[in-house]
Amino acid sequence: MPSGIIIKGIGGFYYVRKDDEIYECKARGIFRKDEITPLPGDMVSFTIIDEDDKKGTIDKIHERQSQLIRPAVANVNQVIVVISIKSPAPDLLLLDKLLVMAEHQNIDAIVCINKIDLASDKEYSEIFEAYSKAGYKVILSSTKTGEGLDQLKESLNKRISVLAGQSGVGKSTILNKIINSQVMKTGNISDKIERGKHTTRHAELVRVETDGYLVDTPGFSSLGIVNITYDKLALYYRDFDNYTDKCRFTHCSHINEPQCGVKEAVNEGLIDKGRYMRYISLYSTLKQQKQY
Repeated sequence: MPSGIIIKGIGGFYYVRKDDEIYECKARGIFRKDEITPLPGDMVSFTIIDEDDKKGTIDKIHERQSQLIRPAVANVNQVIVVISIKSPAPDLLLLDKLLVMAEHQNIDAIVCINKIDLASDKEYSEIFEAYSKAGYKVILSSTKTGEGLDQLKESLNKRISVLAGQSGVGKSTILNKIINSQVMKTGNISDKIERGKHTTRHAELVRVETDGYLVDTPGFSSLGIVNITYDKLALYYRDFDNYTDKCRFTHCSHINEPQCGVKEAVNEGLIDKGRYMRYISLYSTLKQQKQY
């Protein structure tokens, strides 16, 4: 039985890529019975009903490694969080929330600082250093000058990636720049799933030359902080990991306790103070939510 990856689903049809061919498939009724909805990114086994017209039926959905709610995509294994240095000003709290959710779902994350053509080196170097110090790959980019775009393309290699970030930071422009230069053109793709054909946009995986997929989706700006309690929040700050063993208390919140390794690291400049203060803010928000 052949296998492939769902690159798009619309109107009860799922478009499955096997090598360089796209098959239009229906899902077997057993999935509805089990309340399972096939998603873009799902690896599936399917039966070919008509090879000439590329029709098939999905028989099995393989185990998912991850699942996002917005957009509804399976097996994303990399989030590229985009912020702009200006227009709009960087929302670092949203950036930290997105990184927390990526860590929570075991999805690799890259920080992309966009629109650097609008600022001086000094204006974005602090953010670059803070997140590099936290252990993240940070890419500086400008869609106007083209800086960083090759590095972004390389980062897509053998990955299913999604761009995330606040509105106006340039996600769509970055996506279009990469898609326009990197899409692997296959003769029958445009016939089956023409981009822009439907007025309602759905998440779609676009294959790029680096043998990866980029999620083309409308309006993805937040993963949302879900299924994380305030007392577990610190687990998803990778920059804390090297210092928690120096905490006096096993379940240290890294806020009010004495002899805290994380606070000492902040004081010594080993952890960025701004990111630590946003951790306290997010911790307080999650703790208040639990009280209601």
